[in-house]
Amino acid sequence: MKNKAQSKMDIFRGLLVGFCFLVVNSLAHAKDYSISTVAEGLNHPWSIAFLPNKDILVTERAGNLRLIRNGKLLEQKITGLPNILVRGQGGLMDVILDPDFINNQKLYLSYSSGTRNENTLKVISAKLSNLSLQQVKVILTVSPTRDTAHHYGGRMVFLKDHTLLITSGEGFNYREQSQYLDNMFGKILRINTDGSVPKDNPFVGRKDVLPEIYSYGHRNPQAILLSEDGIIWQHEHGPKGGDELNIIKPGLNYGWPAITYGVDYSGAIISPYSKAEGMEQPVTYWVPSIAPSGMTEYQGDKFPQWRGNLFVAALAEHSVRRLILKDGKVIEQKLILDELKQRIRDIRTGTDGYLYVLTDSDQGSVLKLLPVK
Repeated sequence: MKNKAQSKMDIFRGLLVGFCFLVVNSLAHAKDYSISTVAEGLNHPWSIAFLPNKDILVTERAGNLRLIRNGKLLEQKITGLPNILVRGQGGLMDVILDPDFINNQKLYLSYSSGTRNENTLKVISAKLSNLSLQQVKVILTVSPTRDTAHHYGGRMVFLKDHTLLITSGEGFNYREQSQYLDNMFGKILRINTDGSVPKDNPFVGRKDVLPEIYSYGHRNPQAILLSEDGIIWQHEHGPKGGDELNIIKPGLNYGWPAITYGVDYSGAIISPYSKAEGMEQPVTYWVPSIAPSGMTEYQGDKFPQWRGNLFVAALAEHSVRRLILKDGKVIEQKLILDELKQRIRDIRTGTDGYLYVLTDSDQGSVLKLLPVK
């Protein structure tokens, strides 16, 4: 029989073990970040760009280009935008700066244009002067037009040679067109900043093939970036499951809809095949769908433990996926920002080294992730 001293020691040991478990469990779930609100009350913010003077541009899908200055969202909207069709998934989409923006003040915007029954994706170049766009020029009109307001794509990135890649969705009802090279549905396109076609595009000179096409067989590409080591990363929405993360190379076929890891929203089979000769496999895919949106490669100095990771915003999953890479493969995935329980439209690395996130709603926010010391 235990004496009182032994009983007290057993109780103490039990409490100590319990305390250690709580500490270890807490450390295991500790977050590397805190969240600060930069701006709120935005109407479906879609994309973000960081100006050299520390101002921040934000597009609203509702058709507005907004400016954050000194930590405050200006009430005055930037003028000079073209006519924008705001319908379904369409509206004002991506904004990126010219590689020589500091000297020429040029930027590029993607948006849906036209009417309910005849619309398309367009890209303009423009000069930003104070709170106005000047010298606006349409440099790309995706062809043909469509009568749907879904799956525009619309993301853009500059390559090192200052040519511009633009993602174009397959218009939802035109998925078979992704496999044909006489149209721009379900493609990644490459142009010069004046709208002309680079002479080294993979299909230049081929009869009955549009020369702007860089890759094909895509569904609805919602992010594209050029990594520090020169890899073009892209992701796209699958149907019901089968979202893909891809490495893009010129001239290749990424399979949609001939191969897919998803099924139709009704549960019907789109294709019995997930692999086929001559069609690229994704680096990774998600079933069920997370609905990936914006993406960034973190190479900043505020989160050294995250350097080299890809961050994928997710609409349906209400989260951001942190992808840990090795030799071009995803070896681990971790969820962040799932505590917000909000659709995440975009994630970008700011010029200050912090991560910025856009939440997707009619009262959307710009959030900033700060390291926890």
